[in-house]
Amino acid sequence: MLDCLHGVQFSSYEKPKVEAGVLLVERWILARLRNRRFFSLGELNTAIAELLQDLNNRPFKKLPGCRSSAFETLDRPALRPLPATRLVIARFKRARVNIDYHVEVDGHYYSVPHRLVRTEVELRITATTVEAFSANRRVACHPYSARRGAHTTDPSHMPASHRAHSEWTPQRLIAWGERIGAACAAVVRWQMEHRPHPEQGYRACLGLMRLAREYGAERLEAACARAQSIRSPSYRSVKSILASGLDRQQPLAAPAQAEMPRHENVRGPDYYH
Repeated sequence: MLDCLHGVQFSSYEKPKVEAGVLLVERWILARLRNRRFFSLGELNTAIAELLQDLNNRPFKKLPGCRSSAFETLDRPALRPLPATRLVIARFKRARVNIDYHVEVDGHYYSVPHRLVRTEVELRITATTVEAFSANRRVACHPYSARRGAHTTDPSHMPASHRAHSEWTPQRLIAWGERIGAACAAVVRWQMEHRPHPEQGYRACLGLMRLAREYGAERLEAACARAQSIRSPSYRSVKSILASGLDRQQPLAAPAQAEMPRHENVRGPDYYH
């Protein structure tokens, strides 16, 4: 029915009467085809086109002309060419810039100018690009990436002074970890050393700080030690260990070596004297 309606030509003063147009298509096209059998889509479209032309050329009852003549007189002169490119579907969201001057989109992190740290930006997201706007001005544009947990960083967005935000530095974060314990400090260092830029580890370190406030320093230190023992010193591993209570479990002791059975075929150390 909708395909039929798309071809019906409405004059400008009839456009609000869409429901009446649907009723016209039902009566003058669909009803006339209800008893016919079609064996292909092309055959059906040909029959619809014939009845559609008949409907558009049917004279108005109270107005001069027909739908075809009204379209040629009123609507066609107002038509404009279609855009040269297809409409790009975009979605928008607001995001707060973290201290690592990145914003999160679908699990991936994109950089914006570091001066926008702790401010809110508007993001325009398409299938191919991520754009950031501040005060209605575009401040960043990146190719869209589906890699969750990864970073896309424009070097020009990084601070000029030591490429670190003045409030947080790797040294300050490591010093905080050392106050918790050696294992926590090692996990903090791992965040800094396993990123293309140390600032990209700031988010994980701030997550460790939140875990310290939530679970306490002692449990965080135990969780960091356990994460190191399983060779996964990431924020996610530490958080999972705390959430499941594995930090409170004692490490499994190595099994005691069974005593060698004594019998005549086993020679002791005196045999070699």
